[in-house]
Amino acid sequence: MDAALAAALAGPRGANPLVGAVILSPEGEQLATGYHRGAGTAHAEADAISEAHKKGVDTVGTTMVVTLEPCNHVGRTGPCAQAIIAAGIAKVIYAVDDPHDPAAGGARTLRSAGVEVLSGLALDQAFDLNRDWFDAVAAKRPFVTLHIAQTLDSRIAAADGTSQWISSPESLADNHGLRGLIDAILVGTGTVLIDNPRLTARDADGELSHRQPLRAVMGLRDVPEDASVRGTDGRFVHLPTRDPSEALRMLFDQGVRHVMVEGGSSILSTFLQAHLVDELIVYLAPTVLGSGTPALNDLGITTLADAQRWSWDDAGGGAVRMLGEDLRLHLRSPRGSAGNAGNVVQNKNLVSRSEAAEHLTGGH
Repeated sequence: MDAALAAALAGPRGANPLVGAVILSPEGEQLATGYHRGAGTAHAEADAISEAHKKGVDTVGTTMVVTLEPCNHVGRTGPCAQAIIAAGIAKVIYAVDDPHDPAAGGARTLRSAGVEVLSGLALDQAFDLNRDWFDAVAAKRPFVTLHIAQTLDSRIAAADGTSQWISSPESLADNHGLRGLIDAILVGTGTVLIDNPRLTARDADGELSHRQPLRAVMGLRDVPEDASVRGTDGRFVHLPTRDPSEALRMLFDQGVRHVMVEGGSSILSTFLQAHLVDELIVYLAPTVLGSGTPALNDLGITTLADAQRWSWDDAGGGAVRMLGEDLRLHLRSPRGSAGNAGNVVQNKNLVSRSEAAEHLTGGH
């Protein structure tokens, strides 16, 4: 399970949970490892099975150890429970139940097919691995990534309003790679009126990527008919609200499960102040302005004891990376971590009967 948890961290956070899986021989030898690489890619279980088959390993009679209950639904990929059954795997040990209603029930399907299933191993660690995703699922809102590109002194634009290009070309390429993975990108009307962004995902040659996020703008002011963000592909929506919770609800109702918030100080601060950010990505340029637009507005914090204390996140490539001349900082939300699972899952021990997924959604 430790190996599965470590493998899961290689994947990106977002609409899907981080999941790792390890296949063991009847003697306990590790035969293959898999992990989920993001929306639309093979799930960890299928990835591990594929890796085993590439190595010529016979998976019949083996054991799979996985960090999350195998899914039971057809989405962009097939159900993992059926892939496990087809592979002839005899035993599955997983850490925590899947709270996502469409995907839950994999353990029941496996047992019905004669697969031995145990759950609860390393439950707290597995829950902490995806605690922000569990929060989003329970609240029926998208997973929220907040992106800031700033100078060393936390400025996102100079005094004259210029902001292109604070980030290095490498940081910009990384950001466009993220845009190709998310469901929607969200800015405020102020950003549209001042910067007129396109909010598209583009490749290294500046060409549009195959997969494009929904371009969303929130705010009460109208979005001009000739604004670049509108585009011509119908992938634009105006959210007439200043309430971040309402904006997320509107996006969720449109099928958005992962949104990246960009733009000016107002929208960044609004989401942080509302404690609605799951993941923080900061591109820090080795530049000092001394004046100009700050990255954040007043968050209403008046004493150090009330400060938001974020955690470094090793998922998806590491907490700190060099991108050209910039530093890319990756952090997790300051919400509670390990131990939450004890409040929402009734049985922490390794058990032969999976508890219902509502223990997660109902108590969290």
